[in-house]
Amino acid sequence: MPYEPEESSVVIYGVMVQITAENMDSLRQALREMKDFTITCGKADAEDPQEQIHIQWVDDDKKVNKGVVSPIDGKSMESITNVKIFHGSEYKANGKVIRWTEVFFLENDDQHNCLSDPADHSRLTEHVAKAFCLALCPHLKLLKEDGMTKLGLRVTLDSDQVGYQAGSNGQPLPSQYMNDLDSALVPVIHGGACQLSEGPVVMELIFYILENIA
Repeated sequence: MPYEPEESSVVIYGVMVQITAENMDSLRQALREMKDFTITCGKADAEDPQEQIHIQWVDDDKKVNKGVVSPIDGKSMESITNVKIFHGSEYKANGKVIRWTEVFFLENDDQHNCLSDPADHSRLTEHVAKAFCLALCPHLKLLKEDGMTKLGLRVTLDSDQVGYQAGSNGQPLPSQYMNDLDSALVPVIHGGACQLSEGPVVMELIFYILENIA
């Protein structure tokens, strides 16, 4: 009976590749040593491989988010760590939808990353995003009519400062929205500050107001 090697599955960004256990060990070793690695796809007994997947280490590109600016004050977001939110908070009211799409993890004055691991604060960002969306739901129609369709919410958690800024088109949100925002956000932000194990944390959440076409 011929020997059939065990297979392992690797899933990367929606692409699944099955490789032998031996190749999996080689892949793990290459990743540990930060070396390039090639995975040959197709039948094991094929003369010519149909496809190859190349895992290649490249220089760190610091020019991410080039040209992106904060909707709060026009601050450049270039080279700032960010995470796209694909299943974030989304709320509907008055024929409009407010959707959380992204979060930026800003740097402090010493140019050190405020977060060692952004995933550690995912629960806090979700609670903040939900509170922001719910507070603005009654105002979505007016905000969109006034051209404020991209909104930013910057939250600061530090031993010396706890607070937030909200804006659109490079300007703070008008005062008429601040009472609702204060009522919704202040308890959440102060609760997050009490649970903070490291700091400071400065993050900026991005939201869009869209038409509800459902």
